[in-house]
Amino acid sequence: MQVPRLPPHASGAPALSVLDMHAGGEPLRIVLAGWPEVRGPTLLAKRRYVREHQDGLRRRLLLEPRGHRDMYGALPVRSELPDAHLGVLFLHNQGYSSMCGHAVLALARFALDSGLAPPPPPGQAEAQVRLHCPCGPVTAFVPWEGGRSRGPVRFHSVPAFALATGTHAGPGDLVVDVPGKGEVVVDIGYGGAFYAFVDAKRFGLDVCSSKTRDLVDAATAVTEAVKVQVKIHHPDSEDLAFLYGTILTDGKDAFTEEPTTNICVFADAQVDRSPTGSGVTARIALQYHKGLIQLNQTRTFKSSTTGSLFTGKPVKETKCGEFKAVVVEVSGQAYYTGAASFIIEEEDPLKNGFLLK
Repeated sequence: MQVPRLPPHASGAPALSVLDMHAGGEPLRIVLAGWPEVRGPTLLAKRRYVREHQDGLRRRLLLEPRGHRDMYGALPVRSELPDAHLGVLFLHNQGYSSMCGHAVLALARFALDSGLAPPPPPGQAEAQVRLHCPCGPVTAFVPWEGGRSRGPVRFHSVPAFALATGTHAGPGDLVVDVPGKGEVVVDIGYGGAFYAFVDAKRFGLDVCSSKTRDLVDAATAVTEAVKVQVKIHHPDSEDLAFLYGTILTDGKDAFTEEPTTNICVFADAQVDRSPTGSGVTARIALQYHKGLIQLNQTRTFKSSTTGSLFTGKPVKETKCGEFKAVVVEVSGQAYYTGAASFIIEEEDPLKNGFLLK
């Protein structure tokens, strides 16, 4: 059967061509063509420009009827960093993230396979892909065999740190008053994005067996409370100083060879299907801050929704402004799932997308 041509669509609104991937079950829709020029001298300026002038395209690309409330996107843009192979803006159901680990795992394969980054020199089995994310530059390491990317990808994070911790020991704890749930001790860690962390058992829940809706409701309540009661600060840029979401854990923060399970709820109650790469980074930073893990010790993190696994380990001590920080290596597998072209008809009353609550 001959592949049909695209039907007519709105003049001045070219089709959006995309490549779909996933890492750990979390989708990633990469924009290939059709997005107009993104202006701005820096990546963060480009992020602001898209938010202020092109947000309708995000909605059209990610929300229903072309996507769904948990779709995730990546918009490749030009980076001002001379050694970056690719600059990227991260898109979700509410707006724009500063970092996304599962997307980095997928984008590193994409950049290598598409020729945006060169393959490794002869005799080397791994290529380096330098990605410029809104939180800063990260380097990914991609296995290369037979002229294509293969196997798990790993990346080194931006400096990650503990913003605030709850030790459950008394006066030094960070405590937030969560409406309907009382006072809750939380950790806040930065792994390219800020997350609040709470043991799910605090709410009588089990991340491995409780209903996803109950976990989402609890995590969302924590996020809303932290946003009101805690001042988020990042030493490099106020564009990075916001709470992205809450991660409920199984409470197994002490080092063990067994996987520790969590669920990440971010943006507008969006649920990550993967263990969350930037969440793994932040959680490792918190564990390192508390002395629960040492340099080059590897932990395995499991998604409560899909059972998929990422690994993380602290590889180098560093600083981020006034914070003691650590570079974290995250590893996981990304896969291609398809390609598509999306069109817009101006008379379509739902052309700008919608979310079901």
